[in-house]
Amino acid sequence: MYYFPLQPPYFLLLVGFLTALTSGLALSGTLKVIVQKWPTERTENTKPRSSLKQLLVPFIGITGGTSLFLSSGLAIFGFPSSLALGVGLPISVFTCLLVWLQLGSMMTFIEREGMQSLDLDSFS
Repeated sequence: MYYFPLQPPYFLLLVGFLTALTSGLALSGTLKVIVQKWPTERTENTKPRSSLKQLLVPFIGITGGTSLFLSSGLAIFGFPSSLALGVGLPISVFTCLLVWLQLGSMMTFIEREGMQSLDLDSFS
């Protein structure tokens, strides 16, 4: 016997997708502004952690939108709401946490070594 939800959360799926998309655009714009300011504000007091604080709100938006999108998608495919949330939330939060840690280490590396250190074409 198949389980079909009476009212699949298509609206929540769309809201989650649009939240993650707009937060990603905000994160991209903020990151571009931060990187453009680095050459002009090259002081010893600038820490990479202060740059990450500016990126926290858009990144939380991406995490929330991704969680909502994944949980709603699972609910559309027949998972009960509690199970969809129980699977979707930890997966998206854990993935976003790993991306956040990688972003912080990459920003620290770029500040220390410069943008030229990321030129992968020079290794061939």
